[in-house]
Amino acid sequence: MKELTHYVANFLQNDLHWEYKYYLYFFFPLIGIFLTVFYIRIFIRRSKFHHGIPPIIYDVSHGSSKLDFHNIYSQIISSALTVGLGGSAGLEAPAVSSGAAIGSNLGRFFGLNYRETTLLLACGAGAGISGAFNSPVAGMIFAIEVILPEFTIPAVIPLLIASAISSVVSQLIVSKPLFILVTSGWTVEAFWYYIVLGILGGIYSIYFSRLNSAIHRAFAKIKNQYNKVWIGGIILGIMIALMPALYGEGYITIQKLLDGNYQSLLANSLFPKYQTIAWVLVLFAALSLVGKSFACAITMSAGGNGGMFGPTVVVGGLFGFVFAFGLNQTGMVHLDVTNFIVAGMATSVSGMMHAPLTGVFLAAEITGGYSLMVPLMIVSAISYFINKASLKYSIYTRELAEQGDLVTQEYRDHDVLRRIKLKYLLEKDFVILHPADTPRSRSADIVHSSRNVFPVVNIAGELTGILLSDRLLELLVSNKPEDQDRLIKDIAQPPDRTIHIDTPMYEVMGIMDRQDTRILPVVSANNIYLGFVTKNGIFNKYRHILKRQGQYMQ
Repeated sequence: MKELTHYVANFLQNDLHWEYKYYLYFFFPLIGIFLTVFYIRIFIRRSKFHHGIPPIIYDVSHGSSKLDFHNIYSQIISSALTVGLGGSAGLEAPAVSSGAAIGSNLGRFFGLNYRETTLLLACGAGAGISGAFNSPVAGMIFAIEVILPEFTIPAVIPLLIASAISSVVSQLIVSKPLFILVTSGWTVEAFWYYIVLGILGGIYSIYFSRLNSAIHRAFAKIKNQYNKVWIGGIILGIMIALMPALYGEGYITIQKLLDGNYQSLLANSLFPKYQTIAWVLVLFAALSLVGKSFACAITMSAGGNGGMFGPTVVVGGLFGFVFAFGLNQTGMVHLDVTNFIVAGMATSVSGMMHAPLTGVFLAAEITGGYSLMVPLMIVSAISYFINKASLKYSIYTRELAEQGDLVTQEYRDHDVLRRIKLKYLLEKDFVILHPADTPRSRSADIVHSSRNVFPVVNIAGELTGILLSDRLLELLVSNKPEDQDRLIKDIAQPPDRTIHIDTPMYEVMGIMDRQDTRILPVVSANNIYLGFVTKNGIFNKYRHILKRQGQYMQ
């Protein structure tokens, strides 16, 4: 996947020499997204195709860890079509999806339980990052921070092995590192500038996350998939024609910046004659930075397949370049631009993904910049805290949380209750009384019932009242014969509160607490009686979910 994608991108950006070649950039992204949508609709039509890492997090948090088999190959094919032809997305998320699918399906093939299957899934995801970036430590930490936020120490061992072996296999196939960096270290005098970079990078990561959500919502309003392709493809084509750095993953641009070839930003654009003007380079890099933020969200929203991991790294690298190179032009300071590009990568990954350790080790491993470990730690921590203070969820979990599909350690009660569906906790073994019944006519059912609550339901199936066993038994043993022959409709009490079948479980628990009751009647939209829900039933399901979650990483 990497070799094919990078070959196409390198050919179009470097090997193809034509004065007007940037016109091609207008068409290739549109073609790539169209082919991706066509492939998914024709060859993956029997299963739902999921993009990126959020579906993996969803499957893990909902206790299944079952990924469809087609993800092993469909993620590779579709992402190569999208990114290879210019879609502004990354290959790492598809690599994670493919690796996670391998682990999930291996676990299912061998009949492993949920805990073991989930661990295999995480190993595959970590191996995907390790192989894609040649960064085994970052792969392992990514699996822990993003895929398995709740883990125990024994889980680290399989993750270490999977990530290490993936890195070795990747190097045997492709020995060239993702980035080549030569640095002599960093100076203490630049310490405060790294702090400023972390603050500004954290603020920009908030903007990036919100922009991504806004674009996804805008495209979600377009119902026809091919209209999304046309709109997204044309917008993307125009942007790439104006700013070639947006093409594909963008790693080629970052490597040239690391090499000190800053003029490359404008070399293949519509404005090559301005490439020697420093402030034009700063402005164009800033525009490319913002443009990349738009382009990757548009690529995914229009139907392309890829991920946010790669664009996050590229955005961070461009941010670090703009910050350091721009300050250098003022003449008041001289910063090592290369070091700040690497630090920008860590800043971006840490803030947007809420994964500070992944940001630190990823930036260090993919560039070889281990001598920058202290600045990387500083910028990652600051960016993470700033983003976390503003956005409770990361770029991967925000949509899941908004839909109520995310279970996290934080606010566990609320999140676990979100997973419990009322329709699966209905208890129906109650004796139903009718308005025209009398205590005498239903005496046998009343006496032998194991429940102390009796719903009163009319001929249309509507719940009209509630009776307690104490009241009914009092009438049955009454010395007055007329008490035993009283109509149920005359002695029933209207229910204090009924709940709809689609009421969220955390609202049900709130109602029970406010009314100090342990049982509530459940009805449909038109007041048709369906059954009861009890607090004991909810607690039993709650304990079952907690027990399953507690076991899967022991």
